Amino acid sequence: MPDLHSFIAGLPKAELHVHHVGSASPRIVAELAARHPDSKVPTDPEALADYFTFTDFAHFIEVYLSVVDLIRTPEDVRLLTYEVARDMARQNIRYAELTITPYSSTRRGIDERAFMDAIEDARKAAEAELGVILRWCFDIPGEAGLAAAEETARLAVDLRPEGLVSFGLGGPEIGVPRPQFKPYFDRAIAAGLHSVPHAGETTGPETIWDALRVLGAERIGHGTSAPMDAELLAYLAEHRIALEVCPTSNIATRAVTDLDRHPVKEMVKAGVLVTINSDDPPMFGTDLNNEYAVAARLLELDEKGLAALAKNAVEASFLDPAGKARLAEEIDTYTNAWLAP
Repeated sequence: MPDLHSFIAGLPKAELHVHHVGSASPRIVAELAARHPDSKVPTDPEALADYFTFTDFAHFIEVYLSVVDLIRTPEDVRLLTYEVARDMARQNIRYAELTITPYSSTRRGIDERAFMDAIEDARKAAEAELGVILRWCFDIPGEAGLAAAEETARLAVDLRPEGLVSFGLGGPEIGVPRPQFKPYFDRAIAAGLHSVPHAGETTGPETIWDALRVLGAERIGHGTSAPMDAELLAYLAEHRIALEVCPTSNIATRAVTDLDRHPVKEMVKAGVLVTINSDDPPMFGTDLNNEYAVAARLLELDEKGLAALAKNAVEASFLDPAGKARLAEEIDTYTNAWLAP
């Protein structure tokens, strides 16, 4: 495994399921907490490890929202976004679709245009200075209801920033049925955005079917319960609808009880296009490199298998065709050089 870890560290990668606030490193979270002392979030980076230990998915959401509350100014937004890209660059992530929940910031008083300017300024700087291409997915926080959906759709369609490529739905699934969000997804899709809702993480396959049939999903966030329905797996495989799989996240939130029982093996066996992602990496004590190492063990992959997994993410991404070709070629070149005598 040491050689595989080294291979993974240098492997050019794309990430499709990673959250903006959830990617804040302990250093940044502690800095923001110190800046906003009325927060209950610890200011000691070491204490954050205990703070980020979750009892269940509901507790994760509670903690996540307490970190969201630390993002209060456009300067906070810009700092967070650029620092996330810096952490990605260290992992050789060349392209990422970062899930952003603008409603969480605008309802806390950040001017919506200043918010857009902050993420775009960070995006352009990240590409120029760090070599990381960022694109945005604006997602509805499902627990906030239809008012949040309306606001997210308006921000996505009317104030659409240059980097925005997709429209999503996050937060709890239990008690938050997907069909109620159809009008907002319809509006986003009509504006040319791709549909990428979370589904089937903590609920059954019916939630994934709703995402496909009602919300027009082109990829599924998590999709952990998909193997419970053979017809669904066959549909996903036939239509090349990718699952954004986040193994460590699923254990941390108790969506899956044991890593060795993770359904990713069944997904791959069924021919589903599987991508590996980190979700909220510092909160779960992981990063994308570690998730690839987890996948290597669960799927018994060698270097060629890991390279193929990396190319799955490129295929399933919303990067332009020329960009996809360049990144796929970079993966092949790196892998061939690694395996050369």
